[in-house]
Amino acid sequence: MERATFGGGCFWCTEAAFEEIEGVESVTSGYAGGHTDDPTYREVCAGNTGHAEVIQIEYDPDAISYEELLEVFFTVHDPTQLNRQGPDVGSQYRSIILAHDDRQLELANSYVEALEEEGGYDDEVVTDVEHLETFYRAEEKHQDYFDKNPTDAYCSMHAQPKVEKVREKFAEKVRRGAEAGD
Repeated sequence: MERATFGGGCFWCTEAAFEEIEGVESVTSGYAGGHTDDPTYREVCAGNTGHAEVIQIEYDPDAISYEELLEVFFTVHDPTQLNRQGPDVGSQYRSIILAHDDRQLELANSYVEALEEEGGYDDEVVTDVEHLETFYRAEEKHQDYFDKNPTDAYCSMHAQPKVEKVREKFAEKVRRGAEAGD
């Protein structure tokens, strides 16, 4: 197993999208990229810890590659929005890739450069790419939030469209049964 860590707005939404993908063994919501030890959700949301809401993915590289995970990541969020995603505003919602090693760092930087060269976005890609220093697991109530709260208004408006986008665009990579909403 290998790990990948991404921040693309609210971790409830990105977690839900990646849990659809075959080869992803687990997705953990948490915080990274800041300066406070063991921050809480309330502290991170206040915007004073420097952390981003992130997800840490444990995946089978024989089933899905890091590059394919990057493709999903850039599909489920807008990498041109600086310090925000949709209704969530603040540096804690920034677009960020936290590499676990030099190989991931190089692949992520190359992917971002290719996005810029392709010109597929009207605005500049603002995704930060850096080495992961420390990942802090979020409180238990934030783990599998979408699965536990599918009728929550926020989830219906923001997480569900990301899940549907993954099911549509990556149908061949979606877990069996997930495409039917199981």
